[in-house]
Amino acid sequence: MDKYLTVLLIFMVVGIPIAFVSPTTGEFRDPPILVLFYGSIAGMILILFYGGYKDKKEREKANAKRKRSKK
Repeated sequence: MDKYLTVLLIFMVVGIPIAFVSPTTGEFRDPPILVLFYGSIAGMILILFYGGYKDKKEREKANAKRKRSKK
């Protein structure tokens, strides 16, 4: 996974506890910010799928180049 995607993934992971705990007081939020929670989970899933897709395309390109060079 690319380093930029890793940084975004870390921000998504940090966003999950912030949805339930107030950073200023440290107390649990009475109604948690569900948009932030589900948005962080959806972002993590998208980042993982995109990272896998990107790695797969790079592997296919490297394999095609290796096969061409043998012939």
